Amino acid sequence: MADVVINETLASVNESLANNATNTTGRIPATPEGAAVAYGSLILMAIMPIFLGSYRSVKHHKEMKESGEKTDSLSRKDAAMFPLIASVALFGLYVFFQVFSKEYINMLLTGYFFFLGVLALAHILSPVFVRFIPTSFPNQDYHLLFTKGKGDKIEDVVNYKFTNKDVVCLAFCAIFGCWYLWKKHWIANNLFGLAFAINGVELLHLNNVVTGCILLGGLFFYDIFWVFGTDVMVTVAKSFEAPIKLVFPQDLLEKGLDANNFAMLGLGDIVIPGIFIALLLRFDVSHNGGRSRDRKSVV
Repeated sequence: MADVVINETLASVNESLANNATNTTGRIPATPEGAAVAYGSLILMAIMPIFLGSYRSVKHHKEMKESGEKTDSLSRKDAAMFPLIASVALFGLYVFFQVFSKEYINMLLTGYFFFLGVLALAHILSPVFVRFIPTSFPNQDYHLLFTKGKGDKIEDVVNYKFTNKDVVCLAFCAIFGCWYLWKKHWIANNLFGLAFAINGVELLHLNNVVTGCILLGGLFFYDIFWVFGTDVMVTVAKSFEAPIKLVFPQDLLEKGLDANNFAMLGLGDIVIPGIFIALLLRFDVSHNGGRSRDRKSVV
């Protein structure tokens, strides 16, 4: 009799533990194979934008110098202020999510990131996409220019040159944007996320290694405080629906493209180290390309 009672008790305990695990996660735990595929894919997706963005950064920097335009770069003051500005923005989002309905906030953010994502993806794909358009396609050059100020104090706010082929590429990328708006599919999310990461590494320039060290050091303490010291970062990350992270399903082998148990990696963990690596590559290309520079200007 006692054995029956003990067995029934153990069975009920096991059932309760299983129900609690299901209610807590809402997902089937990942298999070792699925986790290996997911995290391996995230590693490859993290390396790719750093590699492509760094070489695009070299090309962009060269084009800026040849055109005589001043290269925008982060100064030491900018690097020191960046964690503070990011903290204000993060806490602001946290307050918004606490006060207002996250559905309405995410609706606004989705529209905003749809616009940015289409532009970012078009900027990446345009050099490749235009090669597949027939030469017989009617092409016309355009120049969008918006300035402020007068005389010697005039400054360019928008200075963008494009062609009909670029417009076709933009329309093509808008298809992926509509897919993201409609389904919020993880592949569409990753396409936008990769585009953001590549553009970030390409266009965000550090002026020297010391600036990079200041930036990385400040973000080190930023992460410690907001991730481990408070629940702000976790709350915003769970509420924020935008392509600001790369995701890959751990249950892809079981559910295919409909998988929903995701491993994720934030774009900041890609772009911040990536702009530092891009700085080192630009220095290496400049040093070995015959345009000698004093090492002090980089260090």
